[in-house]
Amino acid sequence: MKVRILTVGTKMPKWVQTGFDEYFKRIQPMLSTEIVEIAAAKRAKNPSEANLAQYREQEGQAILAAHQASSREQLWVLDVKGKMLSTEGLAEKLADSMQQGDDIALVIGGADGVSPEVLAKADVKWSLSALTLPHPLVRVVLMEQLYRAMSINHNHPYHRGN
Repeated sequence: MKVRILTVGTKMPKWVQTGFDEYFKRIQPMLSTEIVEIAAAKRAKNPSEANLAQYREQEGQAILAAHQASSREQLWVLDVKGKMLSTEGLAEKLADSMQQGDDIALVIGGADGVSPEVLAKADVKWSLSALTLPHPLVRVVLMEQLYRAMSINHNHPYHRGN
């Protein structure tokens, strides 16, 4: 199984890259992981709602172009309105995907969210939290949770949940 993180945005702050890289390195023996950065749409200083929709559409087209739908790659989209999962629940979903032989494209949308087209194609809509998280921090939290879930699946002592 392979997980590809399709994320809108490039040039993350150093602290984000450091945190992401730490968990990225740790997870590789358990789960092949790749990051695919997608350029954010060029934004106006004071965008209208129509501009925001246009940005989501442009970024959504790039996300769907990067998604390998024909290769049994499930599309999991991080969305504030998605289903919340416990770490144990995430571990189960990953184990199920592994058993089915599916890969996963995990989408981190742009600053203005994800296009309706991407949401419509999502196999899983997942909310990391009811909190509003800074976009760059989501990368770090996501990688840590993937690592923790895989630690559960591999009986590694990293996870100390219930």
